Amino acid sequence: MGEHLKYLVFTHQRPIACIIYSSAPRHIGCRDRFIGWPAAVRRRNLYLIAYQTRFLILPWVSVPHLASHLLGRMAKRLSTDWQQLYHHPVYYQETFVDLERFKGTCYKAANWLYLGQTTGRGKNDQTHKPNRSIKAVWGEPLCRDFRVRLCEARG
Repeated sequence: MGEHLKYLVFTHQRPIACIIYSSAPRHIGCRDRFIGWPAAVRRRNLYLIAYQTRFLILPWVSVPHLASHLLGRMAKRLSTDWQQLYHHPVYYQETFVDLERFKGTCYKAANWLYLGQTTGRGKNDQTHKPNRSIKAVWGEPLCRDFRVRLCEARG
């Protein structure tokens, strides 16, 4: 299944949100251009990126700015938690936002960077034509020198 972390956020013994991270998709053009890594380095160091696959604030919760607050809290702890479980840190996190359903406002409010859009083709595309919805790609460095760390040669 690959590396992954799952969080349930509680207040007063009641769940209010869930956040799930997994291993990053192997090739996202706008992300790879933003980082500036060649294909061989990307293949070697992709494990240093966490992909936020789910972010859900439960329907009964209505707290202003909660989403951006939780994103900020996660940015502070994600790499440490990943290191404890998988014995290596992550230096960057990313997510996709379905543009047909959402705007990504909470990511913008939490200072994530909009990098561009997916092609809508998926990882096993053989037709070179979109077969799913286009998604916005958002990313956030988890340390100042993330590019240096992601582009380091590793054995």
